[in-house]
Parts: sequence; C-alpha cells; structure tokens
Amino acid sequence: MASGKAFAHHHILGMEQFSREDISHILATADSFKEISTRSIKKVPTLRGHTVINLFFEPSTRTRLSFEVAAKRMSADTFNISPTTSSTTKGETLADTARNISAMHPDIIIIRHPCSGAPLLLTRYVQAAVINAGDGAHEHPSQGLLDLMTVKEHRTTLSGLKVAIVGDIAHSRVARSNITGFTRMGSAVYVYGPATLIPKGIDQLGATLCGSLEEAVRDADVVMTLRIQRERQNDPLLPSLREYARQFSISQRILELARPDAIVMHPGPVNRGVELPPEVADGPQSVILDQVTNGVAVRMALLYLVMGTA
Repeated sequence: MASGKAFAHHHILGMEQFSREDISHILATADSFKEISTRSIKKVPTLRGHTVINLFFEPSTRTRLSFEVAAKRMSADTFNISPTTSSTTKGETLADTARNISAMHPDIIIIRHPCSGAPLLLTRYVQAAVINAGDGAHEHPSQGLLDLMTVKEHRTTLSGLKVAIVGDIAHSRVARSNITGFTRMGSAVYVYGPATLIPKGIDQLGATLCGSLEEAVRDADVVMTLRIQRERQNDPLLPSLREYARQFSISQRILELARPDAIVMHPGPVNRGVELPPEVADGPQSVILDQVTNGVAVRMALLYLVMGTA
C-alpha cells in the first residue's frame, strides 16, 4: 500500500506548505490507495475507530462526497455538518463551534468555509487534524493534489510542462493551489482571463500572465479552465456569460493550438457552453472524470497521512 516514509504535517491548510518531496509522497500514497476503489468490496480497516467530521459552510458535491467516500472506504466513522444544521444559524462563532466539536474528540475535521483563513483559525481550538477543503479565494489543496495526480497519470511527469489556466483567476482557490503545485513540481503555468478577473501580483505566485487566449493555450500540455465564481464577486465583473463564452471558452479551434496530446481539465462544476462547449468537455482530451476518480484516492491518502499511520 503506502510507503513507510514519515509525513511531517498534522494539518493540511494549503499547497504552499508542501515541499516537492511532500507532494511526491502524497501522490505515491494516493496511487497506492486508488486500487481499493476497483475492488468488489471497497473497504479497508485503515482508519477503523477514528472519527472524521465534514464541516462544510459552502455548497459542495464532489469535494464533500469524495471526502466522505474516502473516509468510509477506510472504515472511519463520518459525520456531516452544514450551516443549516449547525448552531452558527443561532449566532455561534466558528471558534465556539470548534471548541464544541473538539470536546467530542474527533480525529480529523475537514472544513470548507467562505472566509480565507478559517481552517487556520480552527487549528487554534482543536487537537484534531484539520484539512482545508476550500477557504474563500485562498486555497483548495486537495483539488490541487488530485489535479497533479491526474496530469502525472496522463503525461508521466510533472516537470517541464506548460500548464494553461483560463478563467476567473482572481476568485479561484483552485488556481492558487494549482499555480503553487505545478510550479513547485517544475512546470510553467500561464494564465489568462478577463482583466477584471486577474489578481494583481499574479507573477509573484509564479505564473505568467498572457495577453491572449491563443498565447496561453499555444503548445500547452495541460489546458485547465475555471468556473466564473459569481458567488465570490461583490460587483458584476463581466458584461454577460455569452460575452465571456465568446472570448474565453476553450473551443475545439482554440484547443487545436495546444499540443496534440494535451489534456483538458476543469475542477467542476462545468458551465457547459460557457467555459467549455460540450464537444470539448466530453471529448477525447477531457480528463474531468479522471479528476473526480483521483479525488477519492488523494483524499484517502490525506486522511491516512495526517493520522500519522504512514
């Protein structure tokens, strides 16, 4: 299964905390767990007797479900808490929620929250391992890791690649995690999107800002497009989705500028006809469903590693 190498991180807060060796170790561990999902009985006793709490303050399908599937496949006891069922609706603070959850002695808390830094805040009040499942526009480390795993499976390496990320960079925690992850592993990241959706200082994250969609995609090994994060925008930053699709959608014509063996990625959910037309989203170069499959394996690996069982 996984190697015996020690893992130095009790909490998973962002890709920025990982060295190149850390990322390689996580991906190797995830690869060893992937086979479990193909068995007739998809269960191992690895985390039997451990308690995992999913604390999600934002809507989620893939991330919440894959963390839950990952925990159950490792025989952990799992519990889900959402804003509508928590005491935050009655005015309880996140700190008080954390203290009360901690008093029940869980082993791992997985948190998604609209405020950047919420997972870090949680670590100050709990003994449990905390895994960031997305905090505001800050980071989404498990998504970054599953994207790295998917690219490595299809390209065999994570070094020397051109990775194009197109769309709402400013509000995307996925973009930040991927820029950090791919550059740390030796690839070059090029970004493009509406000027209103490109954050200042993007070059400080290690990405190159392109002047056109064609420049970003040309000769790319990986083309990743992002959803417009309207829920994180205080003011309208686009004239219309139709205009966005006309200028920024990865059409088949645009995709032909990339390398012939380039892969197309999207963290989901896909707005068909906006970021991607159906023929590209469902085409032979799309690895979107592979990303979902690898999400379970990566999250199994993270649960395993933070429990100190590696």
